[in-house]
Amino acid sequence: MIFLELVLQNFGSYSGRQIINLRPIVDDNSRRPIILLGGMNGGGKTTFMDAIRLALYGHRAQCSTRGNLSYSDFLTQCVNSHAPPIEDTRVELLFEHIENDKPVKYRIIRCWTKDPKDGKDNLGIFEKDEDWPSGLANIWDEYIENLLPLGISNLFLFDGERVKELAEQEVPPPIVVDAISGLLGLELAERLSIDLEILVNRKRKAIADIQDLANLEELEQKLKFQQEEYQVTENQLKDLKDDLEEAEKKQQEAFDKFITEGGKIAGERSQLDKQRQQKTVEADEARQGMCDLAADVLPLALIEPLLTQAQTQAEKEFRIQQAQIARDILFERDKRLLNWISQVGISEEKIEKIKAFLDQDIDTLNSHFIQPEELWLLADAESLSQLGNILYYLQNAKNLARQQIGIIKNKEEDIIRLERQIQTAASPEDYNHLLVALKEAQNKVAEAKAAYETANHRLVELDAAIAKFKKDLKQYTEQNIDRKNNEHIIAASAKVQETLKVFRERLTLRKLNKLEVEVTECFRYLLHKSDLVHRVAIDTNSFSLSLYDLQGKLVPKHRLSAGEKQLLAISFLWGLARVSGRNLPVAIDTPLGRLDSSHRANLVERYFPAASHQVILLSTDTEIGKNEFHKLHENEAIAREYLLKYDSGKQQTVIEPGYFWE
Repeated sequence: MIFLELVLQNFGSYSGRQIINLRPIVDDNSRRPIILLGGMNGGGKTTFMDAIRLALYGHRAQCSTRGNLSYSDFLTQCVNSHAPPIEDTRVELLFEHIENDKPVKYRIIRCWTKDPKDGKDNLGIFEKDEDWPSGLANIWDEYIENLLPLGISNLFLFDGERVKELAEQEVPPPIVVDAISGLLGLELAERLSIDLEILVNRKRKAIADIQDLANLEELEQKLKFQQEEYQVTENQLKDLKDDLEEAEKKQQEAFDKFITEGGKIAGERSQLDKQRQQKTVEADEARQGMCDLAADVLPLALIEPLLTQAQTQAEKEFRIQQAQIARDILFERDKRLLNWISQVGISEEKIEKIKAFLDQDIDTLNSHFIQPEELWLLADAESLSQLGNILYYLQNAKNLARQQIGIIKNKEEDIIRLERQIQTAASPEDYNHLLVALKEAQNKVAEAKAAYETANHRLVELDAAIAKFKKDLKQYTEQNIDRKNNEHIIAASAKVQETLKVFRERLTLRKLNKLEVEVTECFRYLLHKSDLVHRVAIDTNSFSLSLYDLQGKLVPKHRLSAGEKQLLAISFLWGLARVSGRNLPVAIDTPLGRLDSSHRANLVERYFPAASHQVILLSTDTEIGKNEFHKLHENEAIAREYLLKYDSGKQQTVIEPGYFWE
């Protein structure tokens, strides 16, 4: 929870509308929790604190200036004497807290006139500043109790005088004791105990006013008998369910043993033998296929390169033979052509040219088709065709042989796998033992299931019978049932009261043990005499403090100075805030009181920056003086500074930025 802004309008000595930004600076680069407000005595510091309390709690606020005044008179007293009659007096507090893991802002607005109607103020609760009415105004008292309960508010919004009282008294005053109980959560058990006592008294009165109308003992006895049998059957059903689960577990264990020790394979042995025989036959067939291929053209694969070379040579020689035949035919044709030309009367010169052309053509053909190589195969076309067929069939035979080899390999692997499985099969004697154990486990599971179903069926019957008896009981007067219930509540409440008493004692002890550690740590941290006190003990009933030194001896409080007592009181409040686990702001009016310089320095340097994520200090110029002010600045602890300037002539306070020594 963080106070973001306080608005005072015609409230107390604050005339007009004045806005105070209370946001601390807390980010990754800087942590400045302190909002410092300086003001002289009578300058409006207490009024400032009352404004926060009034905004939060309204008529329940424990304001310092209210005394025994009624709420209406107190509101009238808070109106600024110079406020125009037509203007409202207003207190606004904008704060932020985490709700459903998200930051939510609410603005509380309380306003009233000089003569408030019905003695009340007008309350408005707005979400997101003043844009969204939240609808919380009707339940605000309950809502604020979940954030900052009134009972513990004085432990977070306190003044120096209250700290002085707490420091001077041996036993904390009742208001502080109540606040401590609320902060530690101890009042819940006490409140519940009181509520139970009220409930018991009411039930006793109700029983005294009711007369027995009918004797329902027989019907109730039957119902009780059925319920008892139902409970017995339900317990039996649970046991039977456990037996069933145990039987199923043993069945699974027997089945696993049947599998791992070869029982399953032994049961399938005949089938595995058949599979092995079938694979053996298929492998033999593949081997016979290889033999058939070996008896045919497959051996020629050994000389396949020679056959391929012979085919190439034969084709080459065949082309040469064809070229020679073509050349001879052309030569004969050229001879006939020359004879014919010489007969038709063509000149000798032209005949020579034709002859030269034909000779040149023959030479060209010889250079292209006639190879100088020796022809040694002299294969004809039929032989060449047969050689090609042989190579074709040889390639097919090789492909078929590869397939047969693959089949043989796969079949042999299958045969080896099957033989290994057969080898792991249990012997006939072991197989019989395993099979008997498995069947026994299965039979026990079946028996357990049958018993479980029978009990479950009986439970359903009893449930129906009990429902019928209850329906019959409803036909009778409800007064007798109420009487029985009241008697049960009264009897049970006594047990609950005892339990609550033990619970509260243990809770108190546990909480106070933690609180003792925190208060001791805080006090030793603030105290410049670190060897004066070793441990602070807190009484479980009165919450009074006792101090002990290193030797475990009691340190009388009169040995403490007034400043040390005040530091002890502050440590007590600080420890309470830390133990509570509540992330709440702290506001302190006149914080330093009668502290000497060394204690004051410890408080300024150690307590104020660490008291909370937001610390609002209202101080005079003598409490947080120039040295303390500069020390806080050096430690980068101050987020904002304000000066409450009071004009005694006008009896008005104006809030300005800055401090006494800017």
